[in-house]
This record gives sequence, C-alpha cells and structure tokens, in this order.
Amino acid sequence: MRSHTVRDLRNGNRARVLRFMLQNGRTTRAEIARNCHLSVATAGTVTADLLAEGLVTETGTIPSDGGRPVAELCPVPDSAFVMGADIGEAGVTVELFDLTLRRRDRAFIEVAESQSTPANVSAALSAAVELLHERNSFADSSLLGIGLGLPGVVEIAADGTETVFAQSMGWLGTSVRDLLPDAKVTVHAENGANTLALAEMWLGAARGVEHGVVVLVGRGLGAGIISAGRTFRGSSGGAGEWGHTKISSGGPQCRCGRRGCLEAYIGGDALVRSWLATGATAPTPYGEALEALLSRADEGDGPARRIADEAVELLSLGLSNLVNLLNPERVVVGGWAGLSLLAARGAQITERVRLECLDRPGEQVSLVPSHLGGDGVALGAALLPLELLIEGPRRVGAPV
Repeated sequence: MRSHTVRDLRNGNRARVLRFMLQNGRTTRAEIARNCHLSVATAGTVTADLLAEGLVTETGTIPSDGGRPVAELCPVPDSAFVMGADIGEAGVTVELFDLTLRRRDRAFIEVAESQSTPANVSAALSAAVELLHERNSFADSSLLGIGLGLPGVVEIAADGTETVFAQSMGWLGTSVRDLLPDAKVTVHAENGANTLALAEMWLGAARGVEHGVVVLVGRGLGAGIISAGRTFRGSSGGAGEWGHTKISSGGPQCRCGRRGCLEAYIGGDALVRSWLATGATAPTPYGEALEALLSRADEGDGPARRIADEAVELLSLGLSNLVNLLNPERVVVGGWAGLSLLAARGAQITERVRLECLDRPGEQVSLVPSHLGGDGVALGAALLPLELLIEGPRRVGAPV
C-alpha cells in the first residue's frame, strides 16, 4: 500500500513538472521547484527522470547570484510528436505538433457538409494522416497518438471505448476507432468545444482560469466548461451543448432537427442565410460572407444592421445565461463567427451581457477573444494523447 502511495506521489510530481516545462519552455530546477511547489531535491529527482526518458535536456548554464552557474533545462522538441484533427464544417484538418507544441505540418481535406458521413470523414481523416506520415516520416517512431476534435457528444465507456453522437450530422453512435481504423497509434476524441477549451487552458486566454467557459461559435455553437481547472464533461460527455439551448418554443429549424435552438439563430451560416434572404449578395465562404455582412452593417445598410443587431442581442443573451448558470471568472469567445462578432461588436456584447446578468456574476466575469484563432480545436485535440504522456512515464518511440 505504501509503495503504491509513493508511486502515485512520484507520478503526480512528474506530471506537474512536465506540464510546467511544456507550457513554459526554458527553465531551471529552482524555478521548477518554486512554481510546482516542490523541494529543490524533489525537483532534481523528477528532472533527472525526465532527462533519462529523453524528454528534457540541459541546454547550457546561466549565471547565478554569486554561486555556481545554474543549468538551464528545456523540452526536447523531436522526442515526441502528437497529431490533432479538427473535424470542421468545411472538411478535416490534421496537424502535427512536436513536444513543444510547435506545429510542424498541416493537411486539409475538404468534405462538404452535405457529404459528411462517418465513411467520408473517415476517408478524409485517413488521407490527411497518411499525407502527414509521408511528409514527416522522422516522427513516426515517436508519435504518441492522434486526437480528434469532433462535433457532438463523445461518450467514453468504462473500457475506454469512445463513441460519438453528432445529431446535427446524423451520426447516431459512431465508434471513434472506426474513424481511423488503420491507425498504428492510439486515437482519442473529444467534442471540439472541449478541445478548444483545453488548448486555451494550456496556451491561450483561459490559462490559469479555475472556473470559466470557452465558447465555440462557428456554423454550430458549443461551450467548453472549465470547473476547478479541468474541463467538465457531465455524466456521459454531453455537457456544453450550449447551441441547443432553447430561446423560443418554435422558431427556425436547427440542424439537430428541433426548433428554437440558439444555434439556429446565431450560428454563422444562419446569420448569412438571413442576410441573403433580404436580397443581399455575398462571397461564397461563410466566413467571408459574415465579414461582409458586419462591414455593410457598419456602413449603415438597413437589413445588414438589423441582422447584426439581432445577433448581438441573442449572442449576449446566450452568454449571459452561461454567466448566470456557471458564475465563470472568464468567458473566452472562439470560432470564426464568434471572433468576427466580437471584433465588430465586442463592446456592445460585453455591455449587453453585463446588463442581462445578475449584477454580482456580471461584475466578476471578463469576456475575451480566443488567443488561438482557427488552430485551437486541432491543438486541443493533440493535447489528448500528450496528456497521457504527462500522466505516466512512457518510453518514447515504444509501440502504443
């Protein structure tokens, strides 16, 4: 029993140190001890283990205050690699990251939304992963795994089996493993809003946040909920389906098949469709069309201004509901539509959110844009296999 406790303590210290080093880059044993709340001796033992694993190296020395020079440590970029995939509205993006989370390569395969069946997405995923393998064969022996950022609910069974239920896409129980059946490494998945939240917690606008919300506003809407410094999944992975909260008893039909969902009003494509219905013309990609809509609204175009004003009102109501329900210290807004709306009308949205909230939660929350732009979902997905390396030692390059 005692050895089990000691082993758990040692693994916990290792996880804390490795996470700190990956998030902060170059450091020293003294800085590790101070920031990870460890003794200098314990920090030295943990870093010695990481040096032995080949994950960390000494890069030289820096002067100290009158004593011997201090060794500087940093992660070894090529000691481990991870892939992250964003299964998005226009297709599949897969990105390759090294241990320092620097993106090394990227592949995109287009899949029209009307054709985004599990089989078609699987084919696109496999093609993108294979393309990255061909261009980066040096990473194969050190690839830890592949993470997928998916639309919908990702359920994880007791045996670790992962299944995605994406009602808006007609996926009513698709095995995650079937999406990459030929993968030679482990494959993990999570809802895209949750992977964005994970990335923002690691390297973005939610870093250091204990209680917050990261909202993803694109064609669909989702929310990654941060509770006590961790993403909150609910009883079976379905927490955060913010886009399917109801704001009317009827209203336009949502992609999920129901009516009155918030997503059906302020999803990026819903806004563009409302504008086009007024007789407006716009660029074909939804992102460019939304930018054109907001620009025309600023120029005084009547229909564009009405739609933009309604979007501000409804997005603010949706965000204020999250604030009243969850009492977050910060709300991070991401996704192509969310970033566009915040850039154009951020002051209005913030003011309206505070107006609609209860006074005290409204005073305590800050509303900020995502720091990671369009790369956040894939980066967060890549963190899924990296988290496994952090939580327990593994010989880099070993079969998975």
